[in-house]
Amino acid sequence: MFDKQIKAFFDAARQKLREQFKRTLPFGEYVNNRWEKAKFLGFGEGSSIYDSALVFGEVIVGRDVWIGPNTLLDGSGDILSIGDKCHISAGCQIYTHDTIKVVLHDEEKTHAPVNIGSRVYLGPNVVIVKGVNIGNNVVIGANSFINRDIPNNSRAWGTPARLVD
Repeated sequence: MFDKQIKAFFDAARQKLREQFKRTLPFGEYVNNRWEKAKFLGFGEGSSIYDSALVFGEVIVGRDVWIGPNTLLDGSGDILSIGDKCHISAGCQIYTHDTIKVVLHDEEKTHAPVNIGSRVYLGPNVVIVKGVNIGNNVVIGANSFINRDIPNNSRAWGTPARLVD
């Protein structure tokens, strides 16, 4: 009986979302509130994070930040901080550590903080590695690999990302 109730709930919720916004989502998005998850994680007021987003370690997020589906915020190596009014698009991955030296030389993993300023847009599938600082008012294009600092008021894209006019 419970299975039928869950299925009925899911079908009704999916239909409502489809009619209202022309979209469908995985089951977890229907039963979890993005704003409540952000609040639970200690993120700033008005921020939201999809249920499918993964958060590890120390991640600090400001106000009015939208974190899309299938993202990975990995503050397990050091602090990952994201300022106010940012959009982290679907599929973005942000890391504060890597294990290259572990694999190649049997050494410890390396780590460094990542700082993302305010009013930053990360396009879909952006990857940011440890130690990167991104300034305020920055746009990073889709599928970019960010392995160096990006200054305030910049636009960058590519693999590796380069500043553009």
